[in-house]
Amino acid sequence: MILGGVSGVPSDDPNSQAASSQQQLNEDLNQFLTLLITQLENQDPLEPLETNEFTSQLVQFASVEQQIQQNANIEQLIALQSAGLVSNMVNFIGTTIEATGQVMPLENGNAEFTYTLENNAKDTTITIRNAAGLNVYTTQGELSAGKHSFSWDGKDLNGTPQPDGPYTVIVSAQDFEGNLVNVGHTIFGKITSAGAENGTVTLFMGDIPTTMDQILSIKQDPNVQEETQP
Repeated sequence: MILGGVSGVPSDDPNSQAASSQQQLNEDLNQFLTLLITQLENQDPLEPLETNEFTSQLVQFASVEQQIQQNANIEQLIALQSAGLVSNMVNFIGTTIEATGQVMPLENGNAEFTYTLENNAKDTTITIRNAAGLNVYTTQGELSAGKHSFSWDGKDLNGTPQPDGPYTVIVSAQDFEGNLVNVGHTIFGKITSAGAENGTVTLFMGDIPTTMDQILSIKQDPNVQEETQP
């Protein structure tokens, strides 16, 4: 389910699990009834067929059908919940978020991220890779423990502007004993769409997905605020 494309999978969707199970049950039941009728037509009047087995199988079919209906209701509830969640995500579109992760969007020649050093470092290196995995930019980072912000102008080491799109930032650091320092990354990006699948909402920064549990902060675009004010 995508918002700004929004789509859903209702319980009557022929491709849903419940619909597929119902179709299979109908086929099995039809085969069973065909067999039952054939046996009844050809039974020996002096030795009629035992009805207990047929009754038991009919009860089993009814039980399975009831379970399928319950599953269909659950699928419908999930679809409705997803639709409700996506509707609540409308307000996120156009906002800028900070989220945990290392894949960031380059937008209009600008990308922002933060990195947090667990301890002081002797050496810190910032590397930015494009979607093809090639290093396009590298520089030295801060050495002190704590959270640091970095803004990239979208240019490679030769000063050539890179196209907008997803880029991966990797910050590596070593302490004075040559041990790796734990580094946490967050990225910033503008939300362009939202979607939900199986009850999980995902926000998109262009083609970069992020889930709600990854979001650390949300900032409204000042231009959007001005447009929405009466």
